[in-house]
Amino acid sequence: MKLNLALAQIATKLGDVESNLEKHLEYIDQAKTQKADLLVFPELSLTGYVLQDLVASVAHTPEADDPVFKHLLNASRELDLVVGFVDEDSRHRFYIASAYLSGGNLLHVHHKVYLPTYGLFDEGRFFAWGDTVCAFDTRFGRMGLLICEDFWHASPPYLLWLDGADIMLFSSASPGRGLTDKEKLESARWVERVNRAYASMFTSFVAHTNRVGFEDGLHFWGGATVCDPNGELLALGPYFEEALTLTELDLNQLRRTRSRLPLLRDERTSLVRKELDRILLRENA
Repeated sequence: MKLNLALAQIATKLGDVESNLEKHLEYIDQAKTQKADLLVFPELSLTGYVLQDLVASVAHTPEADDPVFKHLLNASRELDLVVGFVDEDSRHRFYIASAYLSGGNLLHVHHKVYLPTYGLFDEGRFFAWGDTVCAFDTRFGRMGLLICEDFWHASPPYLLWLDGADIMLFSSASPGRGLTDKEKLESARWVERVNRAYASMFTSFVAHTNRVGFEDGLHFWGGATVCDPNGELLALGPYFEEALTLTELDLNQLRRTRSRLPLLRDERTSLVRKELDRILLRENA
């Protein structure tokens, strides 16, 4: 089975949901022209990143009667979509979220579980923490969504792997920081290493899309990547510019890799649970 995957690294306008929606629809048209099956947008792609007091005013609900999502749900009848947005629950808590849309329906919403509130990051002041990491079924197989800081912690990808995700879709709004000796951003180098490591450790496909552009003094670097279950890099988007990066995933690679390297078969989840219980009991003693 083949999956034509497209990653959109776009420059969003802070707080301008209507303008950002227009850009989404433009990239959806491009992806449809290039026969994409699934198009993934970055973290907070509909709103911009440094929202602070704008959070409540840009929140939307992924339902058919929402003025923004009605267009995206309709577009998902022709190709599946992952979009980044601010989600508001019934008690008016706000979350950094990604939604998976397919066939005119909402399949899954992931709320970011790790909110960086250190250095130049301030998310914990304005957003609620998500408390669930779970995989979900699509017409291409079982997938999982994570957002930026989520995949800097080993546990969320591990939980997705145990929950059956064969394709992990990561989105971020990662600002550029530091240069290596080869004139490559330190932040880009680390993210690319982490993505390849997860793909090989969990013998799964890992795709990541990051936004570009400038916002409130931050410079976002793009550099979309796709890695196969062997940890090999299948695609790399350009740095510092808007782009649509496409690649074909051969989903049969999952069988070929796992028959050779049965890490999933041999994972001892009961041991992990026992040792976690021991560690938590010790910490709470």
